[in-house]
Amino acid sequence: MRTSRFPLFTSKETPADAEIVSHQLMLRAGLIKRLGAGLYTWQPLGLRVMRRVERIVREEMDRINGLEVLMPAVQPAELWRESGRWSLYGPELLRLEDRHERDYCIGPTHEEVITDYLRQELRSYRQLPVTYYQIQTKFRDEIRPRFGVMRAREFVMKDAYSFHLDQDSLETTYRDMHAAYSAIFSRLGLRFRSVGADSGAIGGSVSEEFMVLADSGEDEIASCDQCDYAANTELARSRPAAPAATDPLPAERRSTPGIESVAEQCTLLGLTPGQVIKSVVVMADEAPAVLFVAGDDELNEVKAAHALGAETVRLAEPAEALAATGVPRGFIGPRDLPAGLTQLVDHRAATRVNFSSGANQADGHWINLNWDRDMPLPPTADLRTALAGEGCPRCADGRLEIHRGIEVGHIFQLGTKYSEAMDARVLDEAGDARPLIMGCYGIGVSRVVAAAIEQNHDARGIRWPAPLAPFDVAIVSIGAERSAAVAEAAERLYADLQAAGLDPLWDDRDARPGVKFADMELIGIPHRVVIGERGLNAGELEYRARDATASEALPLDDAANRLVARIQDGA
Repeated sequence: MRTSRFPLFTSKETPADAEIVSHQLMLRAGLIKRLGAGLYTWQPLGLRVMRRVERIVREEMDRINGLEVLMPAVQPAELWRESGRWSLYGPELLRLEDRHERDYCIGPTHEEVITDYLRQELRSYRQLPVTYYQIQTKFRDEIRPRFGVMRAREFVMKDAYSFHLDQDSLETTYRDMHAAYSAIFSRLGLRFRSVGADSGAIGGSVSEEFMVLADSGEDEIASCDQCDYAANTELARSRPAAPAATDPLPAERRSTPGIESVAEQCTLLGLTPGQVIKSVVVMADEAPAVLFVAGDDELNEVKAAHALGAETVRLAEPAEALAATGVPRGFIGPRDLPAGLTQLVDHRAATRVNFSSGANQADGHWINLNWDRDMPLPPTADLRTALAGEGCPRCADGRLEIHRGIEVGHIFQLGTKYSEAMDARVLDEAGDARPLIMGCYGIGVSRVVAAAIEQNHDARGIRWPAPLAPFDVAIVSIGAERSAAVAEAAERLYADLQAAGLDPLWDDRDARPGVKFADMELIGIPHRVVIGERGLNAGELEYRARDATASEALPLDDAANRLVARIQDGA
């Protein structure tokens, strides 16, 4: 492609509303153009990158026998009511009515549609297992779209769905999909980790996220420095703490007027946060529960939801906590707590001895409380957020490290969540109708583009991994409009590279060399060749890789072959 026929919509200025590097560079390099909040037009340069992602995704999905379909973006509300998600999904689901006042939504995902499709097509276990996938536009009405395409309202996703008669078959496909995702992100040239994760609104019992490692990532990943343990901090565990080897002391009630926070409690009573058990009142599916965690730990609401078997968990408002316990904020504790309340204690908090907590009366706290002596130990669960430096839960010697990551893929074992709700069944070998067992597997195709930039950029612009680059090589001709020799050499090299199967971009603009160089670096093409009169007179072309700090000379008569070899070898 020639830039005279492929205009570059580049800009020197960084948009004021672009908060992260990928958003800034995608706008400056002319990959996308904002239409509205969370809505972007993919311009020709950006679309070339996204199509490269799609090609690799398709190849790996086809390799594991995925069948590509394309389902409607607009979905009838009846299907979502069948699954129960019409009322549960929340305000991110964009709802609308047609002219007949029938309810629809713009699909954020397609579990209901694929289940409806295949409950009509699948009849026998002989048709299983089967996996369908699509690459399609989705819409989620984010309350605060930001970071460009990283958290846009409209985005492109590859979503796949597998159907099975039994759990063993699902687990086989799940492993195949994990391998396929690993191959996709490896082929794209990205540094990534797969981590255990929460299934969220999609549902299911087992799920893993694929995270591109980047300092700007919204997610935190805990991983072991010795083994392959890794999990999103929403679910990450650490090695259980050993009980303290301390003799119990007599419990004492102290007057603590006006105390609300752990810090104030520690100051008044001369304690450290580790000697405090804090009582957190939550609303689990709008029912109150009291959770006990150590004063130097943070309650993890995702873990709390799992432990309580709840769809949603939120911190109770002060008035809700008072109504549930009869105790003012800051003075709730495990001793003499009103009967009938659901209680859980975190594993680490359960090992603490001689701790302080609220006295369940205004302006009072206990010190030197001990479980089982002063009050029964409630059921225990993992309720806290794991921290860097804590012991790995899987191996004996490892310590947890915390990294930031960008979620680009997520795979789920759904089980029968949708097939039971929507009566999707097949006949087994004995002729009995059995619910389909499902898996669900997503990749944020448009988000991959932004994540790659977050991981691969410098002060001059984007540094695309070669498999993602919009063009393989940039040809920059200097003074071709004045020199027939330069124009002829550029034309010949351009044709030779195309004949060799490469996709070159020839910058044939009548512009200053500095402008051309800056644009080629900004848009991130991995290889650049400069053709000018001085080099031609010496029988050379000037070559520089995007990651290099200096240029080198290539002999004119063999430049095309050497370029092809470097690019094909990944050098």
